[in-house]
Amino acid sequence: MKGIIIYLLLISFSFALAEGNAKNTSIDKAAIFGVIKDSQNQAVSDALVELITAKEHFSSYSQADGSFALAIDPNRLEPNQITILKISRTHFESLEIELDSSQMAMLFLKNPASLSLGEQTLKRHISLGFWLAAIIFILVLVFIATGWLHNTLAALVGASLAFLFTYLGSLIIPEMYIFRFPRALTYIDWNVIFLIMGMMIVIAIVEHTGIFQWLAFAAYKASKGKMVVLMAILVLIASIGSAILDNVTTMLLMTPIVVRIALTLKINPLALLMPSIFASNIAGVSTLVGTPTNILIGSYAGISFNDFLINQTLGVVLALLGLIIYSQIIFRKELNAAAKASPKILAKLEESAKITQPGNLKKSAWVGLAMLILFVVGEGIHLNPAVIALMGSTALLVWIRPNIEEMIKAVDWTTLVFFMMLFVVVGAIQEVGLIAQIATLLANIVAGNLLLAMIVVIWSSALLSTVIANIPFTAAMLPVIAYLSATIPGAETKVLFYCLSVGAAMGGNGSLIGASANMVAAGISERAGYPISYGYFLKKGMPILFISVSIATIWLVLRFMVFGG
Repeated sequence: MKGIIIYLLLISFSFALAEGNAKNTSIDKAAIFGVIKDSQNQAVSDALVELITAKEHFSSYSQADGSFALAIDPNRLEPNQITILKISRTHFESLEIELDSSQMAMLFLKNPASLSLGEQTLKRHISLGFWLAAIIFILVLVFIATGWLHNTLAALVGASLAFLFTYLGSLIIPEMYIFRFPRALTYIDWNVIFLIMGMMIVIAIVEHTGIFQWLAFAAYKASKGKMVVLMAILVLIASIGSAILDNVTTMLLMTPIVVRIALTLKINPLALLMPSIFASNIAGVSTLVGTPTNILIGSYAGISFNDFLINQTLGVVLALLGLIIYSQIIFRKELNAAAKASPKILAKLEESAKITQPGNLKKSAWVGLAMLILFVVGEGIHLNPAVIALMGSTALLVWIRPNIEEMIKAVDWTTLVFFMMLFVVVGAIQEVGLIAQIATLLANIVAGNLLLAMIVVIWSSALLSTVIANIPFTAAMLPVIAYLSATIPGAETKVLFYCLSVGAAMGGNGSLIGASANMVAAGISERAGYPISYGYFLKKGMPILFISVSIATIWLVLRFMVFGG
């Protein structure tokens, strides 16, 4: 009897131990991982990921890099039941993945458990919103080109229409949806906005010292009143500035100087300002930090500062020579009308070229030197140019203590609003897939021929950059260029990335909205009483686009196909 009792106790203890172990090994945490990309291998963010069974439903969203982690409770699932993972996002076709029994079993093997689905590709869906975004973009371009609406107002109208169709139109016809306000904000390049704002404050402070007037006198004195030499000096200054800093900052600094010189010589400032703008867009190609598009390309393709300098500089120098010759011809009437060099003009420039605030100028010089050093070395320590501009402007405001309200008013908010709204409008056509469609078309055209690929990439980038802001276009093209570089014989030298660099940057000379530097200079010039219309810029800029891009094309072909990359 005693033995039976002991046996029963042992059995009871065994069952209790087994039950305890079962509880300790139950799976209460599990996740399904993956990455969502589009057909161009770009990350798809904000995609809805759902795990759907007959009785349960779990959901999550993809992140900015396309990754997702769907947390689930395995205790609410059965290993052998049919389970569907659905991935959906506006402007894409939904994707349904049926998880088989072996995949589901992965969620019951360990604690915490996980299942990796790897990379999933979503295909674009051409909806009514696609066509509406395209029409809005075209309307904005027409408004700007014809001058029917002010540039900033045209961009505001475009952004407002995109939101109108999204928030109100989609209630009636869901296909009208483009994007919501939070998503639109992600397309605004805040680096550009804050860089411009910070540099405008710096310039407003420096302007009160009289340095711009002094520089105008120095440039005129160096040229000895010869317009050919003066234009070459200004082009050289703009070129060096754009190579060391960036073209936006350069034009913020250059435009007041050029306008001051031209007004003193009693000529239209645009005759000297336009060549400076063109030079800034051309010269920026020669360095990693010269243009925002080069920063994107260098980061994506692993192209260093020295790589750009070695492979692009000679082509840039030749293009600048073409620019100087072209400018002398196209602006010869205005230049010939300049007041002749005389002691009277020299005395007038010298009289207004006095440093009125030498103490503030010294402080500005120290801060400016620090900013210059940070602009050059900032990339190595991941310091954004916009942050440098904000820190520099703030340091000057604290050190000099000018009238803060006066300094804030000196910021050209009209230009900043235009930039923000234009980014939203361009973001709309990027959101619906129009830019992706253009990029895919280019990939299909080149089909394995390196020379053809170089020509197509350069010229399509240049021409499209006249109507589509080159920053989002470049971002959309990077995966396409990477694919072509990996599949076309000879393209492993990264030549196609240099082609994209040349086309996107020099193509900015083709229209007023082609590059950020154009709009910055136009905004300052307009405040001085000399607006630059879309039509005027197109008339003067399109020829230099063809000249400079042709020269750069010949150079890249020689550099990489004749001399060897």
